[in-house]
Amino acid sequence: MKTSKIILYDEPTVLEIQLERLKKFLTETFPVEIKIRENIFEGLSEDISEKIAGCRIFDLKKQFEKHSPSVEDIMIEKENKDMSEREEMTLYDGFEFHNAITELIPMNENKRDTLHIIFTNKLTCTFDESDFRYHARALIGSNPVIISTTGMIEAPAKPKQYYLDLLTNFSEKRVEEIKKKYKGEFLEYHDSRISEITEGYLLQAIIYYETGEAFCEHKDCRLFNAHWQKDLFFSQLENKRFCKKHQDILTEFKN
Repeated sequence: MKTSKIILYDEPTVLEIQLERLKKFLTETFPVEIKIRENIFEGLSEDISEKIAGCRIFDLKKQFEKHSPSVEDIMIEKENKDMSEREEMTLYDGFEFHNAITELIPMNENKRDTLHIIFTNKLTCTFDESDFRYHARALIGSNPVIISTTGMIEAPAKPKQYYLDLLTNFSEKRVEEIKKKYKGEFLEYHDSRISEITEGYLLQAIIYYETGEAFCEHKDCRLFNAHWQKDLFFSQLENKRFCKKHQDILTEFKN
């Protein structure tokens, strides 16, 4: 492996992530040093807060356009509130957000053999030119890696019937009834399953960084890029195995 050290950055507002558990998982999987660091978003400077606020998306059907954030938006970034506590869902361009937080990595550790993995509650998105719109993402690769717990909840689609039921009678009361009807079939905020599912995204991020190959096309592999919550549950909670190709890669890393 070209990576000799992986640093996980704590994020207090991401309550579902158990970093000590993830550290143990990575230590058992890869022959590298694993470290846990404090919240990288703590005590952000005015400059970085402004850059992060400037990553916000306002039109899902237009590519990212730079803008000057308001004073209020900058203050929200400095406070770094839990996404689930916000009145409206805020979307961030994943690549712009990546560029902004790269500046938070210490210069002496900004090198190829050290992989930085940053957890966040912010909803990262990327613009897809195949349908000319933004899509939520749980993972933004490269270094540092960004793993969005909100992305895990919002990116993979819920059951088809869930959306059909919503169309029949859309009201706040009806939405809550439908959520109860399908409870357990998709991730929710502060879901106890998120930490275990995060293991899969960590694997995807590290393999991508090491090999340059993104995801896997086989549903029965933990590196599968799930577009549906049911597929996410199968690959990360039920099956938890690798296809032969990726199992061989992991074996080679260990040796």
